[in-house]
Amino acid sequence: MTQIGYHASHEQFPPSELVRLAVAAEQAGFDCAKSSDHIHPWSERQGHSGFAWSWLGAAMQATSFPFGSIAAPGYRYHPAILAQAAATIGEMFPKRFWLALGTGEALNETITGQVWPEKAERNAILAECVEIFRALFAGETVTHRGRVTVVEAKLYSLPANPVPIFGSAVTPATAKFCAGWADGLLTLGGESDKVREVVGAFRAHGGEGKPIHVQHTLSWDTTEAAALASAIDQWGPLIAGGDVNWDLRRPRDFDTVGKLANADNIGRCVKVSADLSQHAQWIGELAELGVTAIHLHCVGRNQAAFLDAFGAQVLPQLR
Repeated sequence: MTQIGYHASHEQFPPSELVRLAVAAEQAGFDCAKSSDHIHPWSERQGHSGFAWSWLGAAMQATSFPFGSIAAPGYRYHPAILAQAAATIGEMFPKRFWLALGTGEALNETITGQVWPEKAERNAILAECVEIFRALFAGETVTHRGRVTVVEAKLYSLPANPVPIFGSAVTPATAKFCAGWADGLLTLGGESDKVREVVGAFRAHGGEGKPIHVQHTLSWDTTEAAALASAIDQWGPLIAGGDVNWDLRRPRDFDTVGKLANADNIGRCVKVSADLSQHAQWIGELAELGVTAIHLHCVGRNQAAFLDAFGAQVLPQLR
């Protein structure tokens, strides 16, 4: 049975509140959780961006279900430091944590002043970082000189079981790239046919039998008007999609794009409805793809009401 998880959006809520929401999600019947990892929000209106690694320790101590997170090594995070962070969480909370590695967004990764390369080069950087992760998780002393540099690094506090390293992909091409090296896949939800293409590419090129997690973005409220307003206000800046979302550098740049969001185009990136049965249907269509977990990201500020309503009415429908 597909697990239903809660997505903790650091861009939208202070970390102290997100800990309480993670606890509430577990109490509401969610099976697991997933954390974003940003230094900037997507919009000035979102207004937050706590440090995910501090938060993960607190949230996992306060709960008992599994967590995942996503990060982009090679820019804001040196791969050895990121591997150390993941290993520490894995040692503290055995078999409860997975980490997805992706090529990142300029919004988060350009703050160190490095050149932001094209996608092919970012894939090459990620591939090197994955090799470094594997060697460090195996207890090796690592020296690597290439697109990234590591000199005699060794992790001394390791979990008994290495933290699973997932690949992050939103296109079939990237899913194919990830399939050979990743322990699992993290992708975005939305239209089930498009997700099927990404999942199919991953499975066809080395990912068969590996776990697949989906982050599904939605907006629910007690009225259609309120659900639509939340989607446009909080997630409208992401309507452009594609390379635009990966290459814009500042929240205010996304807010400029967000001015174009409306009722006709917001559905490109958010499933909007006040009907809980409709949401259950959309989530069920994704579950039919045989994925391991679907992490629900309700973009509104009404997180407590969302958890209560979905825990009481949507999760039972899916099960």
